[in-house]
Amino acid sequence: MLHTLTRQVRYALCLLLFALNLVATQGYAALPASVDGEPLPTLAPMLERVTPAVVNIATVGHVRLQLNPLFNDPFFRRFFDLPDTPRQRRTQSLGSGVIVDAAQGYVLTNHHVIQNADEIRVQLHDGRTFTAELIGTDPETDVAVIRIPAENLTALRPADSDRLRVGDFVVAIGNPFGLGQTVTSGMVSALGRSGLGIEGYEDFIQTDASINPGNSGGALVNLRGELVGINTAIIGPSGGNVGIGFAIPANMARAVMQQLVEHGRVERGRLGVSVQDLTPELARAFDLSRRQGTVVADVSEGSPADRAGLEVGDIILMVNGRPVGDSADVRNHIGLLRVGDSVRLTVLRDGRKLELTARIEAAQSSRADGGRFHPRLEGARLREITGDISRPGRRRGILVEEVTPGSPAARAGLQAGDVIVSVNRQPVNDLAGLREAAHSNGKGLLLNLQRGRGAMFLLLR
Repeated sequence: MLHTLTRQVRYALCLLLFALNLVATQGYAALPASVDGEPLPTLAPMLERVTPAVVNIATVGHVRLQLNPLFNDPFFRRFFDLPDTPRQRRTQSLGSGVIVDAAQGYVLTNHHVIQNADEIRVQLHDGRTFTAELIGTDPETDVAVIRIPAENLTALRPADSDRLRVGDFVVAIGNPFGLGQTVTSGMVSALGRSGLGIEGYEDFIQTDASINPGNSGGALVNLRGELVGINTAIIGPSGGNVGIGFAIPANMARAVMQQLVEHGRVERGRLGVSVQDLTPELARAFDLSRRQGTVVADVSEGSPADRAGLEVGDIILMVNGRPVGDSADVRNHIGLLRVGDSVRLTVLRDGRKLELTARIEAAQSSRADGGRFHPRLEGARLREITGDISRPGRRRGILVEEVTPGSPAARAGLQAGDVIVSVNRQPVNDLAGLREAAHSNGKGLLLNLQRGRGAMFLLLR
């Protein structure tokens, strides 16, 4: 009897599925506008208000091609009669943006959308097109601000992204694959994502709303139509959406935007501390029962952290009243503060909680032209490697950011991406150390370099 009943139930279910499929094939126009007097749920009214604030961005630019090092040799170039003008390649980019100030015409987007752009064209929802002015850009957070000379604009109202919760419904709006404005929906999958290696400051909102190439710079909004994030990146083996997308929180984007509008760049301050994650092993070594927080690994002498009383081995629990989960949290909190701001640190030391206050100072210059240190380094753009060196992949030394073709540094064999570890057998960790080591031997420079995964010596006479 049970077997027969089961067979009957299966037959009824098959008939029901067939009926539903038949209704679906006849089109959604047959669906009622309401059920039992209640209207069907829809996001259409909210989207009608929001979508005019999301724009399409197209850029045209040029990038210098990376040539074989032989092309930097003057003899080689003369022998083969090669032109001195460095080769360039024309680039095009498609992305999205969000109008955040209708009166001023300010549009938030990603740095990588407008990077290397000679011309930025913005198309509004109503079809109008404008050439945009670049106000400022910050590669560290992948945020950029542009301005369009337009009237009758619609701006998105920002939400407090710190109040987002996993499970909140969100909608992504952008221009995927250049198809035109497209809307996808999903929910917040995770918060505070970092350590992805996408940008320098990472505090991403993760969502399963479909984000694809071209969505970058577009809006992530809540169901009230408020801006909660700027769509930025995806993880996908084929470059397409697999349900893992990332957005910059609106609070971070707004903080960066304020500085870009005021100064054209972000003026980050200095606390003078290196931190590392509190792993289970470190927690046991420090005899801690908790695993939340970050360990102070180094405090620079005379820095704001030093004057505030921070010590190596302290566990930072909170920054300005906000709990710290790992070293990325500290980096994000401090990196968005301005010079002169006070920062309140809650630390754990020998089992006791302490409240320390420091004032953020202007960061010392960490970039310089190599010619300032030695004639053979002329044409090399150098930068100190800063941050938490205890993290995997971090190195001490001086990074060669760029080498001008045909310059003394290029002819000597230096390449962009090289890391200068020592000069004349003296370790160098900063530009001051490089200057001292470069003048210790009047005959030339003996550089110990890390190049890729290997190491080598380079003698500059």
